[in-house]
Amino acid sequence: MAMSVGTRGDNAIVPQMNVTPLVNVVLVLLIIFMVITPLLAKTFWIHTPKQEKKEVEARALLEDPTPPLVLRVGADRSLQLNGSIVSFEEMPERLRRVFAARTDHILFFDADDRAPYGFVVQVMDQARDGGAVTIAALTEPLTEPSPPSN
Repeated sequence: MAMSVGTRGDNAIVPQMNVTPLVNVVLVLLIIFMVITPLLAKTFWIHTPKQEKKEVEARALLEDPTPPLVLRVGADRSLQLNGSIVSFEEMPERLRRVFAARTDHILFFDADDRAPYGFVVQVMDQARDGGAVTIAALTEPLTEPSPPSN
């Protein structure tokens, strides 16, 4: 319902907006979207491999043929590769030889808190040049696994 108030004469034509076509169009669009929306759902099929669980003996864990490779940087800029002292210049070649005999190229990196940051970054770059694919920073010292109590 529309009501017009004004100072025009009684015979004046007052334009009024007819909203019926607008409501019809909106309802048709609403029905179209309600019908189409469920059809737009995408379905992805994921084929995951079967889970295979295998019991591993504790003795097999203790007798690891390839112990982790640990590079330590001391506060006095000293480098140790699995306990043996290595110079900064020979470290990449030594790492290449070690990684040639291993299947994994993982290097555990342990730097003293007082070691100069720039030197530590240079050592990590040298380790990357030596063939280390993954450099894992140690936050706690590595310990030998304790034998299981039977």
